[in-house]
Amino acid sequence: MTNEEKIEQMNIFEEDLNDTITFWEKIKNIFRGKSLWMLHYCTGCGAVELPPTMTARFDMERLGMGPMATPRQADVLLITGYLSVKTLRRVIYTYEQMMTPKYLVGFGSCTINGGIYYDSYAVINRLDYYLPVDLYVAGCMPRPEAIMNTFKTLENMITKGEANGWKKYVENYDWYRNNQIRSLGEVYVKDEFHE
Repeated sequence: MTNEEKIEQMNIFEEDLNDTITFWEKIKNIFRGKSLWMLHYCTGCGAVELPPTMTARFDMERLGMGPMATPRQADVLLITGYLSVKTLRRVIYTYEQMMTPKYLVGFGSCTINGGIYYDSYAVINRLDYYLPVDLYVAGCMPRPEAIMNTFKTLENMITKGEANGWKKYVENYDWYRNNQIRSLGEVYVKDEFHE
């Protein structure tokens, strides 16, 4: 592959070389896409598919994807199942603690429509009403192959500058906050750690 083909594959064009801001932003996106640090919010059965995805057979770490312990270190927040109203409050806190740029991935039908708990009074039906979801993983539960495919898609979106859920959250913050308040009554957690 020639240097011109490599540059074209990275989505960098001749006019970008003259605009230093665009050029360096595209270079940063390439590196961001190749190093995805994940925080798992395991609320459902989708979490069962993460260990096989991380271990020897699929080994997602060889592609630059690894688990992190805290939101402040993570780039990607994985919601791996249904969310009750009670856990939604914690997910919002977790998402807001993450540094930008940040990405949100929803696993399976639970994050889209509540899954088998769609008619429960305690389960939210659409995660994207409360937080901006960049990608959904198909399946119930999604297989490791689907998870790997989703992360490759997310990597390509980041490299091209198309994964902008975090910008959408900032621009439409009032809409998201109104939805959060409508479901939660009050977004803030009242306990010994948050008072």
